[in-house]
Amino acid sequence: MMSSPSSLDVLLQVTLIGMSVSTSAYGLRLPALLTGNSRSRDSVSKNVCASMSMYSSSGASFSSDLTPYINHVKRCNRGKEERKSFVPFLVDNVKVGFIHPSFMQHLIPFSDVFAVTKGKRDDADSYALSDTVVTLHHDLKSEADRTSSVNRCLKTLNEKGIIPGWRDEMYPVVNSFGASPFFSLERAAVPYFGTKAYGVHMNGFSVDSNGKRYLWVARRSMNKQTFPGMLDHVVAGGQSVGLSVRENVIKECEEEASICQEIAERALPVSAVSYEDIDSSRFKRDVLFCYDLELPLDFKPFNQDGEVDSFMVLPVEEIKQILESTESYKPNCALVVIDFLIRHGYIAPDQPGYLELLSSLRQGECS
Repeated sequence: MMSSPSSLDVLLQVTLIGMSVSTSAYGLRLPALLTGNSRSRDSVSKNVCASMSMYSSSGASFSSDLTPYINHVKRCNRGKEERKSFVPFLVDNVKVGFIHPSFMQHLIPFSDVFAVTKGKRDDADSYALSDTVVTLHHDLKSEADRTSSVNRCLKTLNEKGIIPGWRDEMYPVVNSFGASPFFSLERAAVPYFGTKAYGVHMNGFSVDSNGKRYLWVARRSMNKQTFPGMLDHVVAGGQSVGLSVRENVIKECEEEASICQEIAERALPVSAVSYEDIDSSRFKRDVLFCYDLELPLDFKPFNQDGEVDSFMVLPVEEIKQILESTESYKPNCALVVIDFLIRHGYIAPDQPGYLELLSSLRQGECS
């Protein structure tokens, strides 16, 4: 691993389908070995090779403008034309989410928990054209009763295959960050209710003696329910009930990369990105809190929760190449990396599309 700055420039030899290939054939330099969970170097090399297979053997060519980056943002903000087909979800007469009529039909049988009613339509509403609204049953007054009743229904829908990917992780239902939750909702169900969700994403980076920056990258486990095998941050996670953002960062650092608390506490909150993405009946309204953490050159990440297949550390210039020529990053992770590139001066105002890109990173409601 990175025992000294000079080791950051070692070229890896990797094996792809029985062929020995040097990363230099792609015009790329890998600064360090991947690290995985009890994996041999041969196994790890296959992961490097999978990463490098994104490039053509003739060498990648990169756009002079920022169109590829803007396209990454668009991947997280799909379906705007479908917004008005969603029905408002109200709790205590406060709009907290948006539900597609096709999913709403699955809630109607649970009449002791959900109510579908006619409400007064707000012509200024940028979402629903219908005056139909979904609410909770009037007998559900307390946060605890709402949480228990709603998630009992949702577990039934999960067992029927209507809500797949159950996580056993609870998200607060709020209309603004830090507000008292109306109730808590199983993470897998959040997009079906269109409620706000929050998360933390941390850019782990190292700097050599020449001032050159390297960014740590995780490859998601192939067993992940979402985006298996895609590139991710060294640390990232959803903002569950009962944790402050800082506590969540420290927890995720330990679980995902074995970063001790002493180092994790140095992580700096630097930004936030947001997006709204509609995929059929699922409406994601996410805000991600962005953190930066400078890691020692001899840092060796080790995943503990089984969600990461391997790690690698690459010069920031190569991270740019990956973003400019592939869609290998998990979509919302790409937004956070782009934010990092802007803040650290790797994307400049003179580049065509700079202001469009800058403003597009917060297309969702940041509240």
